[in-house]
Amino acid sequence: MVNEISSDLSPKKLKDKRVERAVAVCAELFLANGIENVKMTDIADVSGIGVATLYRYFGTKIGIAIGAMTFLWDDLKNLFSGVFDSETFLSQTGIKQLQDMLKMFIVLFTAHKDFMRLLGEFDRFVIHENVPSEQLEVYEKSVINFYPVIERAYNKGVEDGTVREIPEFRIYYLTFAHALTEMSKKFIDGEILPSDDFSDAEKELAMLIDCAVSYLKA
Repeated sequence: MVNEISSDLSPKKLKDKRVERAVAVCAELFLANGIENVKMTDIADVSGIGVATLYRYFGTKIGIAIGAMTFLWDDLKNLFSGVFDSETFLSQTGIKQLQDMLKMFIVLFTAHKDFMRLLGEFDRFVIHENVPSEQLEVYEKSVINFYPVIERAYNKGVEDGTVREIPEFRIYYLTFAHALTEMSKKFIDGEILPSDDFSDAEKELAMLIDCAVSYLKA
């Protein structure tokens, strides 16, 4: 017991906990206010960790921003954990599994609007700050990758006869995944032109998913 307490209070453990708290606080502030409107001093004030310490841990705002976005993706992963490996999901036909998977983009749009808005802002932030790709490797690994599950559903559909075989399934996936993601970001950013009307945004996303499913249906 003494050894366990000693381990919990070790300098490394205390540092890890402070880093985790700073990242979690940063994520909350970003969701509420956006990346550009949050300063390192804001994170320091809310987390109770000194600004100098934050810079020592993360180097720059870019460092803690990457940590915060990684944290949010990991948190989102926990929501979907086990859903697509459940007996109920796996017992469905391949085409039904594909349809349910694509509907996850609607779930992200309707239930996680703040995160999707922040995702678009983070993309622009990374481009503006010229963040090198190698600095985003950990972040990239945290991003939910639906492809393996959708590919598994596609293969099952080909086997059970509900899905037609196509030459480049990965291109199919990327086409609709990119389209659904970017449409969601556009809807969340809001109407710009006088002719814009996003009141049926969810129906537009559902229509695109119907097109994606119909394209594969045997």
